[in-house]
Amino acid sequence: MRWRLAYRNDPEGRELADRHYNRQSIGAPGFVPPGRCIVLVTECARAVWTTSWPFAEYVKHEWAGAWVNSLFRNEGAGLSSELILEAVAATRYIWPDVPDLGLVTFVDASKVRSSNPGCCYKHAGFTRIGTTKGGLLAFGLSLEDMPEAAPALGQTLDMFSAVLGA
Repeated sequence: MRWRLAYRNDPEGRELADRHYNRQSIGAPGFVPPGRCIVLVTECARAVWTTSWPFAEYVKHEWAGAWVNSLFRNEGAGLSSELILEAVAATRYIWPDVPDLGLVTFVDASKVRSSNPGCCYKHAGFTRIGTTKGGLLAFGLSLEDMPEAAPALGQTLDMFSAVLGA
């Protein structure tokens, strides 16, 4: 596990988020959509990941209710597909009840240099599940294809039991 638990205004996460193509307000302290979220930053501070869990009634895409990977940027923290799987494992550790629709992510093919957009997600087990009305490629990871839950660096279940009321 290379990820540590961070927060929606984490300065190291913000610096990485500022260089991601979907960043709307470069320099703003917050870089995560409103609502429930998990923010992870690698110990070396070269990658950031966000899992959002928006309330279905506020979602406009057809995968309402799913977890959403709203940000992933890797600037040399390791193989992206491995980092993705570790981030999913850490997400499952914090949120053990995986939604029926699993985890989705969206890729803007016009904003990535790859001739195979979403390649790192595909290598992590995601499959192409459609296209949004805005033209983004949608990829999904079902519960059956997810890694087992694992804590982020320095994280213990007791840390979240009090917060989650478990």
